[in-house]
Amino acid sequence: MIPIMLDPARVSAAVVGDGPAASRRVQQLKDGGATEIAVFRTVPPARALKDIQVVYVADLDRAASEQVVDMAHQAGALVNVEDVIDLCDFHVPGTVRRGDLLLTIATGGKSPGLARALRRYFEAEFGPEWAGRLDELAARRRQWIDEGADLPTLARRTDELIERNGWLK
Repeated sequence: MIPIMLDPARVSAAVVGDGPAASRRVQQLKDGGATEIAVFRTVPPARALKDIQVVYVADLDRAASEQVVDMAHQAGALVNVEDVIDLCDFHVPGTVRRGDLLLTIATGGKSPGLARALRRYFEAEFGPEWAGRLDELAARRRQWIDEGADLPTLARRTDELIERNGWLK
């Protein structure tokens, strides 16, 4: 496994399934910036996946999931099937979102329970205030760049600001 972050505003996505897991995937895509999501409650016609790049399958039985995986692969799409590792091209990490700050936890599908426990831990450790902290750091970074700071200076100033504010203590 390798980590990768996709921008759902730039990658076409579909969710296939009808249930709570499928609804969570739709919401994750929306939270990530997706403006258009193809949603199918059951196995769609093959042509429906023609221009899709990423397909999430959830709340379907194994046979239906395999059918969707085959269609998606024929269309050239990457596929994730909720809790069926052998049908997945990629795994979806546990996430904690605080504005544009996105913390992810992955176990390669080996222990969803551990990922869930770590997600709860990070939710408690990184509260809603972190969205504002990221915005503050981004504004300062823009200011430092405008002043001509190079990458090592940006890194040092960022570390100093985090330390001075005690954000990671």
